[in-house]
Amino acid sequence: MSRRHRAEKREVLPDAKYGDTVLTKFMNNLMFDGKKSVAEGIVYGALTRVEDRLKKEPIEVFHEALENIKPAVEVRSRRVGGATYQVPVEVRPERREALAIRWLIKASRARNENTMEERLAGELVDAVQSRGSAVKKREDTHKMADANKAFSHYRW
Repeated sequence: MSRRHRAEKREVLPDAKYGDTVLTKFMNNLMFDGKKSVAEGIVYGALTRVEDRLKKEPIEVFHEALENIKPAVEVRSRRVGGATYQVPVEVRPERREALAIRWLIKASRARNENTMEERLAGELVDAVQSRGSAVKKREDTHKMADANKAFSHYRW
């Protein structure tokens, strides 16, 4: 890590079909071994399945699902006098988005459907309805932060 200055943020180009930068970030996270066209196929296929199931605009469903997954607070470890405390801190907007994307992909991969397209579609539908593994992860994170509220004065 450079000590001179903070690394500058790279801007990603909006995706081809919907013109959305968040969707591009999602595809980039889903991608394995630089196979972007495969990731695009999976995401677009999942979004069409979601559109068929919910009869809503797929990009709106995607953003609503991400909004339901984004955490507001998380715990960070802080050493004070030989003891380690789990200190609840608010999450920066960029990190909220990154965590939501990561959790959605991880939850989708853990599902039991046959293809990744079906898994992702299922997880998106569940997230919109505030259920599923990714939303549970957010709830657990919030519970952990709530349980450690007593240590919030160690915030830095």
